[in-house]
Amino acid sequence: MVPSREPRLNLLHVQRTQSARRHLRGIRVVLNIFLALALMYTVTITKQLLIPLVLASFIGLALNPVVARCKSIGIPRWLAASVLMIGLITAIGFGVSALTQPALGWVHEAPTAIRSFIPKLRTFTQPLEAANRATQGLTGPTKVQASAQSPLSITVWDIVATTPKVLAGVLTVVLLVFFFLVYGDLMLRRLVEASPNFGYKRHAVHVVRGIQYEVSRYILTATLINFGLGAVTAGMLWLYHMPDPLLWGTVAMLANFIPYVGAISTTTVLAVVGLLNFNEPGAALLPALTFAGITAFEGNLVTPLIQGHRMRLSPIAILLWLLFWGWLWGIPGALLAVPMLTSAKLVAERVRGWRWFARMVQR
Repeated sequence: MVPSREPRLNLLHVQRTQSARRHLRGIRVVLNIFLALALMYTVTITKQLLIPLVLASFIGLALNPVVARCKSIGIPRWLAASVLMIGLITAIGFGVSALTQPALGWVHEAPTAIRSFIPKLRTFTQPLEAANRATQGLTGPTKVQASAQSPLSITVWDIVATTPKVLAGVLTVVLLVFFFLVYGDLMLRRLVEASPNFGYKRHAVHVVRGIQYEVSRYILTATLINFGLGAVTAGMLWLYHMPDPLLWGTVAMLANFIPYVGAISTTTVLAVVGLLNFNEPGAALLPALTFAGITAFEGNLVTPLIQGHRMRLSPIAILLWLLFWGWLWGIPGALLAVPMLTSAKLVAERVRGWRWFARMVQR
């Protein structure tokens, strides 16, 4: 009998199919890598456009429940949004006007403060200086040329050159927030109308409403928690007779939007300011140590209790996300990184095929 060649042909066909699939998977991986690099490049070169857009989106989401509540009691959205934006701009304007003078004072006095701060660290640097002298004695004398450093200064020309850019950015964010608040529901209706059938329409409404509610709740709650932290910090510094407690309370509030890094940076700043204003090490370091205790209480008890388990993120995911967006966008990227990560997690939980991302970044 002549053996049949069909099993051999089937085996060759299966091997060729598997080889083609492997080649396709390799091509897909390469294309995905190129797509990711292209997106990173696009996000980097368009950051001047995307940063105000992302910031305005978060502010609009945080304020949207207030406008929706006003609409439910009969107040038009445009009127509620106008009053809300005027009040917000007025409050921010008063805050900036009250903090500008102390901030500029610290900037102008920075060289003098550094020169007065260095002798106070002499007790900590004496062992290092002794080791340095011993090393120089072994390797020979080393000439060190001292260079005179010019003090930090902000001229009138710097203010004139920077003001138009700042005003343009603020005006852009304000207009975007206002239009998001007024036309947010209209954009949702347009999205629903674009769905092909009733099932997709209902699913789109459910997903968008859920994401809008969760993101709004998170952003508003995080803002209120950070505001409370800043107020408690300012009160604590006032009790300890630290200079400009409102300025450092505001710094603590804004820095707390950057987990871990913000608390460490603020603690370091308070330690330096304490050493500049107090002669005794205990009194100088007490404000920084108290702030470290406040942030530990807030981060381990207050925020998890209010936000809940679903909003808790993995520390590794937070640090990687901070490094990524800080590398792309600088300080604005670091401030917006965690809200963007939380929003991405909430979206991934409701979109099919992306739940793996939500599980990866969740603690």
